[in-house]
Amino acid sequence: MGSASFNIADLFESLAAALPDRTALVSGSVRATFAELDARADRLAAVLRGRGVGPGAHVGVHLWNGHEYVEAMLAALKLRAVPINLNYRYVAAELRNLCEGADLVAVVTQRSLLPLIADAARGLPAASTVLAVDDGSGVDVPGLEPRDYEAALAAATPRRDYGPRSGDDRYVIFTGGTTGMPKGVVWRHEDLFFAGLQGGRPGGDPVTEPGEVVDHARDPDNAMNLMPAAPLIHGAAQLGA
Repeated sequence: MGSASFNIADLFESLAAALPDRTALVSGSVRATFAELDARADRLAAVLRGRGVGPGAHVGVHLWNGHEYVEAMLAALKLRAVPINLNYRYVAAELRNLCEGADLVAVVTQRSLLPLIADAARGLPAASTVLAVDDGSGVDVPGLEPRDYEAALAAATPRRDYGPRSGDDRYVIFTGGTTGMPKGVVWRHEDLFFAGLQGGRPGGDPVTEPGEVVDHARDPDNAMNLMPAAPLIHGAAQLGA
């Protein structure tokens, strides 16, 4: 079954349904098929939805490169929420500006980065929902009660009743802040698909219907392996992923 719109979450779910056993992501020792990646994103979406995250809400993604970053982006998009890239190199003032100015309601971060989030989100809605990816640091912050990322996913009951999505849904990429504070660049999903993702046919003519994305992907001659060289906190790497 093909996607009904040029919405990134719709397109991904269509690919996962059509090509469930194809490898979607390799990160370190993790090798996930489309079906596995889709299932984990559904679990994270259930966790976020249980905390009130819904259409239009902004979810901060403050992670190093890894499968969790892609899962967090997909989970937010499935809910018609907006993943907000939080550079782990930002200083406290920049992070505070983003947590407040971008109206973050939740943050997915590394456990070792919890002190930064605790300072940046203090007194803001983002501090109420923090998921921490275990990185072996053992960091804990008094007054902040993050949920362990893997434990939260394991306890989640995923549902696929997301409702209709639209190519008009928003996708936001924040700039690096080299000429001031970071600024959000707002895209429609459909515009991002055609301008940033080459219309589903890199090097060829763009598709004209959402269902053609799956048709194109089924052909083994069109298979591509992409390795984002930049951190996923940057827009260039997100488009490559």
